[in-house]
Amino acid sequence: MYQFRWISGLLLGGTVALSGMSDARAQDAYKIGMSAGLTGYAATVDRAWRDGVEVAIAALNAEGGIDGRKVELVVEDNRSEPQDAVTAYRKMISSDKVRVFASGCVSAGNFAAAPLVARAETPMVLCSILPQQPDQVKWAFTTIPPPRFEVETRLEYIQKRTQIRKIGVLHDPSPYANAQKAAAEKEAKDYGLEIVGVEQYKTDDADLSVQIQKMYAAGARAIIKIGLGGTTLTAAKNIKQLDLDMIMLTSLEDIAVFRPVAEVLGDKFFFVASPSQVYDGLEDSPLKTEIGKFLKPWRAKYKDRDPNWAGRGWDAVMLIAAAARKAKSVEGPNMRDALESMDNFQGTTGLYHMSATNHQGITENPLLLATITGGQIKVVK
Repeated sequence: MYQFRWISGLLLGGTVALSGMSDARAQDAYKIGMSAGLTGYAATVDRAWRDGVEVAIAALNAEGGIDGRKVELVVEDNRSEPQDAVTAYRKMISSDKVRVFASGCVSAGNFAAAPLVARAETPMVLCSILPQQPDQVKWAFTTIPPPRFEVETRLEYIQKRTQIRKIGVLHDPSPYANAQKAAAEKEAKDYGLEIVGVEQYKTDDADLSVQIQKMYAAGARAIIKIGLGGTTLTAAKNIKQLDLDMIMLTSLEDIAVFRPVAEVLGDKFFFVASPSQVYDGLEDSPLKTEIGKFLKPWRAKYKDRDPNWAGRGWDAVMLIAAAARKAKSVEGPNMRDALESMDNFQGTTGLYHMSATNHQGITENPLLLATITGGQIKVVK
């Protein structure tokens, strides 16, 4: 297992985040573990998530850390594969003694390791959908909005801004993509739309023309593309090469992935955007203020690199820190209970409303539809 280990900046100053800590305890590092797809299909997203977590940890350590301890991040590359994620989690629990997880967006990997994490009573704040079993959800929290929000943002645009009424759904086999697909199948009719084709692809497919042609032949003039990575550009090239009169609307992704897609499809390409990706176009609000707090250190280090997934990593760390302050403890069960009480917590993606019955957090759709025109990201009004 490839291991990346980073210890964020040294503890600055003598003031600790919480009072009552002994000098000896203040010397102990508080370990946050991360299982992330640093290689494989999720690499673009999970590397950004990791970098956002690092920036957040550096900011916390500069202010005294968590619970009076400096924070150490232990990262294991799961290669975007579930079996590697299980190995990564097991190692971090048994060998590295991590106290909480801020893991990446490989849902299948987080699902596979969830029983292990629950037995260890270690909270997880994730960049993926939640596990399916109640005893596992008990220890898991997510920074992402419900998958249906991504779907609804696109369906609403097709309904209100186009004459298209027949659509196709093109998705990868990941749990998150399947959740979006299910939402599209359930809700399309509510928007006056008919799904005439649902096609799956593999994350390493180099050609999607067969699936696209089938949907087009069935009458689809818009494709809801669900999934990460290079297949988005592959689909765009196939539509262009086949000279099809179709628009493509894609899921949340790093802007770097979208720029070449926009060059291929032009005004036939749209994507779901988070608020941080269109920060300059936002009105003044608590949301914009929080994004600004994150963007200052992010841009100082990474310039104009896409902030979306990194912002969610920032949110994960800030949720963990807030829970530790509230619980006055970093022990697993106490942290879990405190995370469950994080209501009205302002993040970079939206307002979190955690509760005993809701570990999803974001309950109001903060997502926007955007396009790239002349190299500039623009919100579709």
